[in-house]
Amino acid sequence: MYIRVSHDSKPDNLLNLMVKDWQLELPTLLISVHGGLQNFDLQPKLKQVFGKGLIKAAVTTGAWIFTGGVSTGVIRHVGDALKDHSSKSRGKVCAIGIAPWGIVENKEDLIGRDVSRPYQTMSNPLSKLSVLNSSHSHFILADNGTCGKYGAEVRLRRQLEKHISLQKINTRLGQGVPLVVLILEGGPNVISIVLESLREEPPVPVVVCDGSGRASDIISFAHRYCEEDG
Repeated sequence: MYIRVSHDSKPDNLLNLMVKDWQLELPTLLISVHGGLQNFDLQPKLKQVFGKGLIKAAVTTGAWIFTGGVSTGVIRHVGDALKDHSSKSRGKVCAIGIAPWGIVENKEDLIGRDVSRPYQTMSNPLSKLSVLNSSHSHFILADNGTCGKYGAEVRLRRQLEKHISLQKINTRLGQGVPLVVLILEGGPNVISIVLESLREEPPVPVVVCDGSGRASDIISFAHRYCEEDG
């Protein structure tokens, strides 16, 4: 299922659509995956540990997984884990891709109101656009009028995650939906996401995959070094 929305859509309207129209149950955990957008390789053991851990966390808790939705970089690794799970099990994982409309390959095929559309997920190596990852269950495509650029989805995703985290899953205890940020590889923008998450009130827990490269390894090294220094 997918929907194309304005980049400044209200998070309460989006959540209402997800629960009422898509008939999703409110999650008991929200896992927000961030990392490199360019394709990168992972050591086989790390890829296996990452995939199994992510899927186990989602299945055992009834979590929603948020990603950037397109079939590149960290999202491709999440897609591989989802695909592997679906081939072995009937248990569904709710994986929601939040992507900018302007970078989606073959987006013309998706235009229409209340329609079912066939979508070609084979990527064109000569194109600067990206195909959606077919292992996801739902997509929110944020449109700000730009083409070939990321950014339309950033604020919308952050606001939606915050809004979901404020929903009360245990009214007696007043408990909201826990939000966890999961980092795999990544560049400078990922370091910014980690900083923003930790500055939230209360701080959002961040899980960093050491050994996945670039930003993740720098953050892991800095964390270890600071700990040793007291």
